[in-house]
Amino acid sequence: MQFRLFASLVVFIGSYLPLSLILLTQDFRYELLVASPCWPLSKESCIIPFRNGAFSLVIFAICSVSFVVSIGALAAVKPKIPVDIREAKHVPAELMSYTLPYVVSFMSLDYHETGKFVGLLIFLSWMFVITYRSGQLILNPLFSVLGWRLYEIKYVFPGSENEYVGRVLSRSLLEPGRRYPHSAIQDILIIKPNNKDGVDGNTARP
Repeated sequence: MQFRLFASLVVFIGSYLPLSLILLTQDFRYELLVASPCWPLSKESCIIPFRNGAFSLVIFAICSVSFVVSIGALAAVKPKIPVDIREAKHVPAELMSYTLPYVVSFMSLDYHETGKFVGLLIFLSWMFVITYRSGQLILNPLFSVLGWRLYEIKYVFPGSENEYVGRVLSRSLLEPGRRYPHSAIQDILIIKPNNKDGVDGNTARP
């Protein structure tokens, strides 16, 4: 299974939900916290409490929706093809390239500095192209917050002795010598041992 370009872009945008929240808080006009509440919002005296109007709020909303859609897409995966795991090793998520934009966000970056913001967009565009082309897009560090773990495994298909090496996303502890159903997204195996297709967690045949 391969994400299409639009779906890949949604997953990538959703992965930077925390960054959009950081920029949103940096854009907030904290001096307005002591002002009296304004209601209804349609009144001329009402002031949007963000330096760049509703722009930062819209960016945060887009990232939030993209993240929810990403989680929904991952939940919709239905693993059906069984594999026998020979070895399984937990691999910590790669965070260096993911955290670079967060470092940049604390270097006096905000939405009203057009040059820096455009530079960040160019950087994120390159990050998207690299992760999409390399098949790393599904390795979203935010998934670890929801309990997904990355494994490196050696496995075979039932009835075959050809051994393969791959990476797996799973919310359960994977045990060598067990059979699990899987599906694949961009060369990353998705394993859900609680799947109800009848092959989850069975002992692999010798």
